Amino acid sequence: MRPRRRRVTRWRRFLGWSGRLVLALLVLDAAWLYAIWPDWTALGRGAVPESAFIRAYRARREADPALPPLRWRPVPFNWIPRHMRHAAVAAEDARFFEHHGVDLAAVRHALNRNLEAGAFVIGGSTLSQQTAKNLFLSPARNPLRKWHELVLTLAMERHLSKQRILEIYLNVAEFGEGIYGVEAAARHYWGKPAPALTPWEAAQLAATLPSPRRHNPATRTRTFLQRARRVYRWLRVQRYDHPLG
Repeated sequence: MRPRRRRVTRWRRFLGWSGRLVLALLVLDAAWLYAIWPDWTALGRGAVPESAFIRAYRARREADPALPPLRWRPVPFNWIPRHMRHAAVAAEDARFFEHHGVDLAAVRHALNRNLEAGAFVIGGSTLSQQTAKNLFLSPARNPLRKWHELVLTLAMERHLSKQRILEIYLNVAEFGEGIYGVEAAARHYWGKPAPALTPWEAAQLAATLPSPRRHNPATRTRTFLQRARRVYRWLRVQRYDHPLG
């Protein structure tokens, strides 16, 4: 009986220390989230702030001046043409106005596609999740970041309107190496401001979003052109009869 009692005692000690460790990690994680927690009221209006991804690129370029210069010009929602808004939603999150930050149907679809392919082919992140990630978190990929992304996304959906989320996204999304937001992208690729974008140009920018450094209007890869044509065909039949106008 004594060996058995010793084993039970060891397990109890192990579980006790494990519980304390988990609790300590949860407290530290909560403290970290509290430290970065935004003022949602301020974020809900005014100019779009610089994102964590933009700050990270700025730091990278300071360390490596050979990188392209940072291009970022935040603009108000009404400055972005409606076909650009529609193209981004169609390409990245067709159910944007139907979910509350997380699209479980898209997650299941992505999981099935990736299992069939035996590799990571597509992701299931919503436009809201991408906005939260770009705005608050680092480019690092790890389970903890996904947890932070989820918490921030749900809070953002509760405090900000869908229009404001889309406005932020289109101003901080990456469209190429060092190119952030539709205004900077329009000026970089076509030498014009965002309001002058044609539907075909808007479709190309939307096609850039999944992999902006590899597939963009400058590289014009086969994958990029196929995606741009799909978005453009969708725009041509779109009646603009939903919240985007």
